[in-house]
Amino acid sequence: MSNGARSQHVWILRGAKPGDYAQMRSLAGALNWPFEVRQIEFRDYELLLHIWPRPTMLGVDLRMSDTLKAPFPDLLLTAGRRNELPARWIKRESGGRTRIVHVGRPWSHPRHFDLVISSAQYGLPAGPNVIVNTLPIVAPLPVRDDDEWPKRLSSLPRPWTGVLVGGNSGPWVWTRRRCEAFVSALRASVEASGGSALIVTSARTSRRLYEFLVEHCGDLGIVHDYKSPADNPYRAILSLADRFVVTADSLSMLADALAMDREVRVHDHLGGKLSWFDPTACRWRPLVHRLALLIGPRRMRRDPQALHRVLIEQG
Repeated sequence: MSNGARSQHVWILRGAKPGDYAQMRSLAGALNWPFEVRQIEFRDYELLLHIWPRPTMLGVDLRMSDTLKAPFPDLLLTAGRRNELPARWIKRESGGRTRIVHVGRPWSHPRHFDLVISSAQYGLPAGPNVIVNTLPIVAPLPVRDDDEWPKRLSSLPRPWTGVLVGGNSGPWVWTRRRCEAFVSALRASVEASGGSALIVTSARTSRRLYEFLVEHCGDLGIVHDYKSPADNPYRAILSLADRFVVTADSLSMLADALAMDREVRVHDHLGGKLSWFDPTACRWRPLVHRLALLIGPRRMRRDPQALHRVLIEQG
């Protein structure tokens, strides 16, 4: 990717998922090259274009997206199915000069990318242009100098348990029964160790789950709503918590917590598996997830629990 002594120009194609964007930002920051973020919005029929995946901008809502035109970057960072075809279009329009690094598991064949950086959840075989890491890419998130959260949290008794909460994803559906099980386990853990719980939700956390946590765990410390306009304490909690509890559905937050090199516990309300006799298994998300693993094409397969198993094996 070198062009002599000239600094490389990098674009990040940003879609809808915060976890994808966080990984690309981490990678771009590690390269220490100037980069720009291009926000992309998509049309409803975008999925249909992957029946015959070709480089195209047809799925992009051009009125709502940032401009994608020459001069094109030396390096393009992308993640997620939706970004793939626009990324390949940019490479074609650049005359092949732009290199594409795709984070995650592409729906297109890996040969269409210069590099694919995947993780254990996707089961993608390593190859000449495919790197398979255990975890998603993360970078340290230091507390900002102007962050007021360390001062606001200082009155809470220690030790602090940082609780990172995701939401409905794949086999995990937060029914009331499972919300109750999570709260019961969390309260028992915090009360056994003493101290406080610093609970922060994420983009996928439903309003119902957030309100349940406020009602049943608010007395343990704080419960912050990701969707609140107030400053998010996520960075402060990562930096300051003495240990972590992470819901199994969020691999990006799990990677962030493990990067802090402290005790991390994963709460998996499936107990490691999803039984067909569990009524939740017949809900839309778990059913699609299970069928995708059993009979779906490889590009649709994602098994976060495979990553959990690797982490457990590695201690």
